[in-house]
Amino acid sequence: MYAWETALTTRDVNRVERPLEWGFEHLASCADGESLRVGPDGVGRDGLEAMIELNRRIVAEPHKFFDYQTPTDFRVEMHFPELYPTNVRPETLEQEREWKRRAEVGELRKEPFLRFTSPVGTGYPENDTVNARWYEAGPRASSSGSRAQGSESRGGEERRPKQAMIVMPQWNADAFSHNALCEMFNRFGISCLRLSKPYHDVRRPAELERSDYAVSANVGRTIAACRQAVVDIRSCVDWLESQGYEQFGVLGTSLGSAYAFIAAAMDSRIRVCAFNHASTQFGDVVWTGQSTRHVKSAFEHAGLTQDEVRAMFAGVSPMSYMEEFAATGKARWEGDKPRRTLVVYAPYDLTFVVKYSREVLTNFAKHGVDYVAKVLPCGHYTTGETPYKFLDGWYLGSFVWGSFKRLRG
Repeated sequence: MYAWETALTTRDVNRVERPLEWGFEHLASCADGESLRVGPDGVGRDGLEAMIELNRRIVAEPHKFFDYQTPTDFRVEMHFPELYPTNVRPETLEQEREWKRRAEVGELRKEPFLRFTSPVGTGYPENDTVNARWYEAGPRASSSGSRAQGSESRGGEERRPKQAMIVMPQWNADAFSHNALCEMFNRFGISCLRLSKPYHDVRRPAELERSDYAVSANVGRTIAACRQAVVDIRSCVDWLESQGYEQFGVLGTSLGSAYAFIAAAMDSRIRVCAFNHASTQFGDVVWTGQSTRHVKSAFEHAGLTQDEVRAMFAGVSPMSYMEEFAATGKARWEGDKPRRTLVVYAPYDLTFVVKYSREVLTNFAKHGVDYVAKVLPCGHYTTGETPYKFLDGWYLGSFVWGSFKRLRG
């Protein structure tokens, strides 16, 4: 299994090692305009100490960093689906050409995408327009004998509350990744927004082949990408509320799970969480994971240690917000249900090393989080291979279905 996992993580030859940059310019201010600047931009020890201090400030007052103003330009646009691959393997490029051909000759139909301007600007115009493919479920009558919070009744017929999931795939996912999950959730009567993460697919700047700017040796830009992702998730919830949706969940895979976790920690409206591969410290994943070995190499060349990398990414680490996650997950009123959480992890994972995934479970138990853990007998990349992808789909699908059914009750 380790050999298979390693083979999958080394088949792409377009990973690029970039030099260390602190990137303070990407973290210029909080949502309220207050300056976050605490030190110099130099690549020496002064820059490191300033970045660690900035992360301490973020962790101490996370809402100053992750709060935002709701966008005012939500719109649903119709577009042909495009692949936006992140590798240059011949079979992938051929698949991309085939999708473009089908669109040109009329073999594809346009699909709805939610678009809006991200409340967090990054200076990259493509990235600052949020993109989420919209999978709207049809109305279904509630099978529950009791009326759920916020549900409507028409002519004596009970209706279930409108429910929606926000789905965020893994780092460097193409634009079709996780679409099958959205279609499955639609069968449960759950609508979905398949959210493109910052610097991914249509949001990827033209100079990139991969979604490198989401996680790189530019520390400030990496932190800002997480901030933007968290705010984009919460903005999607705002739009869903405006459309009459009442119950919300989020599913994140790998890097998407870190974004989803922090969004839920900051927002009590998110009542169902599915973390498909999870870890505690962002910096530990960067340092120990096969997927980020080129980023680690840049840090090593700059003389940094694992402890220092962990500290300079504390502000975007799920471990920093365990108390907030537990607090926002509690029942909010009489008859409300606490948040339900799923963690899927893999013992042969060489990207999210298993000891860090198990630390998530330990901390969930410590903080009284209502969670379920499922183990895949594979690794990180092999999760997408047969038969493990079907087992993973079963874990995710059955959990989401059962959790939303519980919310309706």
